[in-house]
Amino acid sequence: MCQVCDKKNEYLQHDSRKRLFLKLAAASALGLGISGAGIASVEETKVPLPSSTKIPPQPENVLTPDQALERLMAGSKRHGSGQSTVSLDIHTSQDALVKGQNPYAAILGCADSRVGPEQCFDEAHGDLFVARVAGNYITVDFLATLEYAVAVLHTPLIMVLGHESCGAVGAAIDAIDKNKQFPGHIQTMATALSPAVRAARNMPGMLYENAVKMNVILTVAELKNSTPILSQSVKEKKIQIVGGVYRLGTGIVELVS
Repeated sequence: MCQVCDKKNEYLQHDSRKRLFLKLAAASALGLGISGAGIASVEETKVPLPSSTKIPPQPENVLTPDQALERLMAGSKRHGSGQSTVSLDIHTSQDALVKGQNPYAAILGCADSRVGPEQCFDEAHGDLFVARVAGNYITVDFLATLEYAVAVLHTPLIMVLGHESCGAVGAAIDAIDKNKQFPGHIQTMATALSPAVRAARNMPGMLYENAVKMNVILTVAELKNSTPILSQSVKEKKIQIVGGVYRLGTGIVELVS
């Protein structure tokens, strides 16, 4: 019987080591090692994490959703007031970025050359996970990109960033009001933005400005209800999804809802 017990104990120890190895391998595969669940499971075994997984590449980027939004808007205020402080020289953060990434916010922004998110929010390399397309609207590819930010990079905040004088929104207005047809795939973009134009039709004020705002609002709502990753993360309050409009004249992002 003692020999049987010894064999059983030996098997259990081997199995425990095997499970621990698989956990560490999974964490390494994500390239981060900052998942709350992953760290907790390793700590329970009382085995120290490898040095590469203990500390995220940029520890100051590990924030709650509220903290992330506060930081993002503070950067917008600095940019708008001409008090930007962040250097975009990659050499200042090169060592950390080589080890991986942990951006504190994901931005779905317009491809407009006047609206660079890092500049708008006074942030450096590695701080923002940016996806840009003319009209800042959702496609399957952009949805997958934002899901990656949340599920793999554990980014606590997503902002849909529209802007004044958006050419894509203007094209959508022309497509509806003037029945204008655009070449190539531009028509597809105009069609995708048409719900925002229709939603803004009866709002007081200027149609163009209201359509820009409604495009952001509708996209935020779409993201919040996108299953399974984003909607569940919103429900569990792991992330916030917000909208903003960049004012070209002031350089400041205004939150919209």
